[in-house]
Amino acid sequence: MPERAQVLLREQKEVQQVITSVERPLKQVEEAQLLIELGRDAGDESVIPEIIELLDGADRGAQSLELNRMLGGPLDKNNALLQINAGAGGTESVDWAGMLLRMYLRYADLRGWTVTMLDEQEGEEAGIKSATVQIDGAYAYGMLRAEIGVHRLVRISPFDASARRHTSFASVFVYPEVDDDIDIVVNDVDLKVDTYRSGGAGGQHVNKTESAVRITHMPSGVIVACQSERSQIANRARAMKMLKARLYDLEIQKRQDATDAVNAEKQQISFGSQIRSYVLHPYRMVKDHRTDHESSQADGVLDGDLQGFIEAYLMMQAAKDEEKEA
Repeated sequence: MPERAQVLLREQKEVQQVITSVERPLKQVEEAQLLIELGRDAGDESVIPEIIELLDGADRGAQSLELNRMLGGPLDKNNALLQINAGAGGTESVDWAGMLLRMYLRYADLRGWTVTMLDEQEGEEAGIKSATVQIDGAYAYGMLRAEIGVHRLVRISPFDASARRHTSFASVFVYPEVDDDIDIVVNDVDLKVDTYRSGGAGGQHVNKTESAVRITHMPSGVIVACQSERSQIANRARAMKMLKARLYDLEIQKRQDATDAVNAEKQQISFGSQIRSYVLHPYRMVKDHRTDHESSQADGVLDGDLQGFIEAYLMMQAAKDEEKEA
């Protein structure tokens, strides 16, 4: 019951936020109209800057409402589980995967979201082979689902003594975190549970106990791992939640008969399959191949300035949905 009460309180807060977000721009427009009338009657032009500020605020509020309209999916409000995997290519690719991880951590920080590292497999020289993070925040899944696919980097490799240009690939998958009250049946006989010693920071504890947990769901082949907690029990609990999220996502895909879309999201991490290219040499440009949205501020994008790309994707998807309904 206490957990159910928390869910209801959270839903009430979300509804109130929606009401406030609708009322605020309307009030700003009304205040601007009143100031226009007062200024005109009194012949007072000093109110013009305040009128402009109110109308700008109303415009920003309307844009925010339009963005929320595009985030109307049943799971868009949910927290997200984001997974990054390095493609083939050795050190260059694992370094690129590490750069992508940093980019998403910075994006989450800019939006005020909370990030928890669930599993990270570091590269031998640099970067990461793979990583899974939980991102908690309003519409985290709705926003980050725009990032699903293969990301391509073109640059002069810092690991190449001959300073040659290299192309690297890494894949990004995003899954919604599912609430505990969603009925996802997982039978223990279908699970293969492995324990191992955690890596990374954590002091002597992580080197002496096999607290990390890897769970394989045999029927689906889904594998999840967690090493963020100090105890094996806590890591298993987190891993089970991750597994349920993955299985729930698979079930939603089946219900929507989106087999082709799922296969497209899991393309081979190689040439011709990328959703976005990040070019750092011979020029600097980031381009999304689905929406044609691009930015010459490659460093800014890699530092978390992703909102333009995400909104362009959401607008494209909203337009497609409207075409289907027409």
